[in-house]
Amino acid sequence: MLLSKPTANNQLSIINYQLSTTNYQLPTTNYQLPTANCQLSTINYQPPTINCQLPTTNYQLSTTNCQLSTINYQLPTINYQLPTANCQLPTINYQPLTTNCQLLTTNYQLRYKTMPSLFKTPVSALPGVGPKRAEQFEKLGISSVGELIQFYPRAYEDWSEVTKIADITGEGTYCVKAVVGSAVSNAVLPGGRFLCKTTVYDDTGTLKLVFFNNKYISQMLAYGAEYFFFGKITIDGYGAQMVAPAFSPSRQGPHIHPVYRSTAGLNSKTIEGAVQKSLKMLPETVGDPLPEPIRKKYDLCGLRQAMEDIHFPKTTAELEYARKRLVTEELVVLNLGMRSLRDHSRTLSGVKIRSDHSAKFEKLLPFELTGAQKRAISDCVNDMLNKPSQMNRLVQGDVGSGKTAVAASVCFTVIKNGFQAAFMAPTEILAAQHFETFQKLLGGAGVSVGLLTGSMKESEKKRVRLGIADGTIQLVIGTHALITDKTEFCNLGLAVTDEQHRFGVAQRAKLLSKGDNPHLLVMSATPIPRTLGLIIFGDLDISVINELPPNRKPVRTVLLPASGRSRIYNFIREEVSNGRQAYIVCPLVEEGELDGVASAEEYAAELMLNHFPDIPVGVVHGKLKPAEKDAVMDGFARNEYKILVATTVIEVGVDVPNASVMVIENAERFGLSQLHQLRGRVGRGEAQSFCVLISDRMNQVTRQRLEVMCATNDGFKIADEDLKMRGPGDFFGERQHGLPQLAIADFADTKSLELSQKIADDIMFRYRDLRNDELRLLNAEIDRLFSRGGHNTMN
Repeated sequence: MLLSKPTANNQLSIINYQLSTTNYQLPTTNYQLPTANCQLSTINYQPPTINCQLPTTNYQLSTTNCQLSTINYQLPTINYQLPTANCQLPTINYQPLTTNCQLLTTNYQLRYKTMPSLFKTPVSALPGVGPKRAEQFEKLGISSVGELIQFYPRAYEDWSEVTKIADITGEGTYCVKAVVGSAVSNAVLPGGRFLCKTTVYDDTGTLKLVFFNNKYISQMLAYGAEYFFFGKITIDGYGAQMVAPAFSPSRQGPHIHPVYRSTAGLNSKTIEGAVQKSLKMLPETVGDPLPEPIRKKYDLCGLRQAMEDIHFPKTTAELEYARKRLVTEELVVLNLGMRSLRDHSRTLSGVKIRSDHSAKFEKLLPFELTGAQKRAISDCVNDMLNKPSQMNRLVQGDVGSGKTAVAASVCFTVIKNGFQAAFMAPTEILAAQHFETFQKLLGGAGVSVGLLTGSMKESEKKRVRLGIADGTIQLVIGTHALITDKTEFCNLGLAVTDEQHRFGVAQRAKLLSKGDNPHLLVMSATPIPRTLGLIIFGDLDISVINELPPNRKPVRTVLLPASGRSRIYNFIREEVSNGRQAYIVCPLVEEGELDGVASAEEYAAELMLNHFPDIPVGVVHGKLKPAEKDAVMDGFARNEYKILVATTVIEVGVDVPNASVMVIENAERFGLSQLHQLRGRVGRGEAQSFCVLISDRMNQVTRQRLEVMCATNDGFKIADEDLKMRGPGDFFGERQHGLPQLAIADFADTKSLELSQKIADDIMFRYRDLRNDELRLLNAEIDRLFSRGGHNTMN
């Protein structure tokens, strides 16, 4: 939202307007006015600009000859009078200074700009905002007037629904219109607190008002004056009273009142006043990032109207209209920004893939690829064969859908074309497992596979790095050790990152810098709703694996109360006796952190002492050192531990096909997508697997959410429900998605996401290129959105 942005050399600034000649001369040196002794001083005569009115209705600017009309030009009349009949000012050679004559190019109409961009104007420029107040605004992320205007209300109070005092029948929130009927009485309570009381009345009855710790109420409420009062009604043995209501003079009329997020020393009412002042600083015409044809087609109001109505709407209809406009704009800007990132990431690749070897790879497999796997492989190979730029593709598939086989096939094709491939995994255990898998698959086909992790002995790491540098290792599987300066590649052709949300953009870029613009394949098992995926992965092309291998049996999921634990333990013992293993997941670690919530350490001790003293139980949690955690998880993978009690560190990190039971304690504390990821740790073998959700703290919403898990194993359906129920903050975790921080839009609003996608497509169809001059304000918004915590800085 560019509140005001001058274009170079195009705007007429009336404040700086100067006549082109410094010594304005009337045509004759001895010009005499008809009245005696009335002469005009000709030395340095400057007409005061305060009285220089330029007619705006018929004012036309010419690009070749910029002339000012003198129709309404009046000389000051303080000390002399010019007879209008005979005194004419010559218009010849009367030129404005070219340095100050500028036109806004939008619609080629005259614009008056009297201030710099509001995003460059500090909030301290507002009346009443001194250095201390500015520091308080800074705590809310507001440093400029523009940012204050974009600090939208978190809620609204509808003061338009006015209730008569006699109609107040119960406790709740009300708005009344009443007259102050008594002087405000003040009392000091123990501890120095202030208690203020007064009585108000309307034509139906009286009502008591109570204020705490506000000794200025008596100065703010005038006896006999009428106000709107908005607040909570409480009823006790003495009748109804309104406690600490907000109020405003009745002359302001009933309205919808904004409520802002506040901080210590800066309440919502103070912010409201500052916003009112900031809106007055808006230029008369606000440049609109969305072109007019787009606004008309999609019924979006103008930017200035939206900014005023989002803060101070007169009706709920105005509020919804303003919100629609601002939400849509923000999502369109984000959508186009992500597209721009994707386009800029497309560089000519030095890796020329000339032949497809995916059919040969498929013959190496002991199983049949699914149709979805084949399509994903085809997408990748076509990117590398037919496009001059490097491949940037995300393969997104549900847990157990076979993404690793897709990555192995693409690596095989790249290696058979004479290049190296690197596969970066998020944990050392997963890297070791991938190494074993790739070695079995590709070793027999003459591919040299290496493993490089941080915990390896230095001598072993040196040997592997030498093999990577001289090209004898064609495929290397590793962790962050792959992106250290010591690791150099001979001719890296493909970089694969597993579990994309675990790696930042900077880490990806570091791996890609090891080659000559190598191809990039990103794999993610985190299902993302379709509309959201188009934005989140806007810098990547997407392939979706939406089929499971035919031998995979869906995991059966049940929801039980804590009283059913004994049944669960008996079932685990039965599965272990059949040679299977089990996970038990707890949400917290530290003892007594939250009453009624099991911690991993407490739980494991309880199991080992009272329930499974004869069965090996391992425990893994976030407070363990990496080496200790890896040792336990590796022991579980080797079937040394039959039961693993863990926190969500196992969400990604180990593949144990022998595990058939997943028990999740306090399931209400997890998001659906996180529960689905945990459930994905089982069901990886041929045996039937089970997931048990335990919860005693279920209201109707929680039960409904957990029952979604029992009803489906489709990760994309679960992701949609999770996003609707929890919103993007819980869905992704703390800033995990890596997107710019939005001011008003909500990723859970799928309707707005779809509309913004449609508008973004329309803009690109109409204007072809974001660099189109008609989109310069939209481009400025894209730059500003991504500069305030952008895509490259949050992962």
